[in-house]
Amino acid sequence: MYRCSRLPFSNLSSISNRSWWVSSPLRNFSTTAAVRGPLLDTIRSDHQDLGSYAPHITDGKDADERTRYRNLFVWELARHSVAEELVVYPAIEEHLKDGEDIASKDRDQHQTIKEQLYVFQKLDADDPEFKPTFRSLFSDLQRHVKEEEEHDLPQLESKLDNDALSELSDSFERTKRLAPTRSHPLSPRTPPFETAAALMAAPIDKVADIFRKFPKDDDPRKYDAPRADDDPGRPDDPGRPGDPGRPGDSRRPGDPRRPGDPRK
Repeated sequence: MYRCSRLPFSNLSSISNRSWWVSSPLRNFSTTAAVRGPLLDTIRSDHQDLGSYAPHITDGKDADERTRYRNLFVWELARHSVAEELVVYPAIEEHLKDGEDIASKDRDQHQTIKEQLYVFQKLDADDPEFKPTFRSLFSDLQRHVKEEEEHDLPQLESKLDNDALSELSDSFERTKRLAPTRSHPLSPRTPPFETAAALMAAPIDKVADIFRKFPKDDDPRKYDAPRADDDPGRPDDPGRPGDPGRPGDSRRPGDPRRPGDPRK
């Protein structure tokens, strides 16, 4: 998705001189599921992107680098979380026998993460609480990622065929384009009220993003402009068959998930 290195967390200690990365269980951030379909591939790619920003946040050479990657981390995680809640969790509730319990558990975990992200997004990079807050947030996120990739999403993928999973994946990507880019922990947690809240918050967040710093080579604002075929009325649409790789896709040039992209 971005140009910064997307190494597995098991390799991050090699690019960090700090003992935290060497000893932390967060090294294994994104897991490898036994069976992976198009939806899990898409979500796992987001997880890997988030993991790749972490060393810049904890070990950045200066406050400017830490701030830029903090903003990128917040931008990606906020959109990702809302898209899961509007697209993926309703599918889990519909197709799994214990889907309501699984989705409720995942939403509870998201709420904890959103509350921590809300605090983190407001901290100055030189604040003594900046790194401890991030590490606590990241630890909770790692546990959530592990459960999603090893349990929740494989169960969902076992119940759906590839076409249905591709539709969910496309809908997930489209919904990210319409989602808020900052954490709003007081917003409703389920559709349709979360859908309405997201549509109201997203434009405000994106105006404020104009004045925020992002990594110069990984600035998400270059690729996040509204497209003519984005559907603001149906961000929780489970997807339409036969339209993979629509122009409204939120994936970046160079993302291996983007069909037909020559870059590797």
